Amino acid sequence: MGVIGKLKSYIKENPGAPFIIGFIILLVAAAIALAVNMEGTANTLAEYAYYSLVIGVLLQIAVLIKERKKP
Repeated sequence: MGVIGKLKSYIKENPGAPFIIGFIILLVAAAIALAVNMEGTANTLAEYAYYSLVIGVLLQIAVLIKERKKP
């Protein structure tokens, strides 16, 4: 199995991972925007980062609950 196959398999097992990675990227972008005095942009990016984190965590919780219900 190639790298793409492994990545697809990982995302299938952890559907929240792309959102959590997106959270990290957006948060870093918000910090950079804040460092260059773009406060409005930084706030917007931080808001999107928060939403991304919430979605990612909820997806991971759903997978955890689904796995616990398996016999």
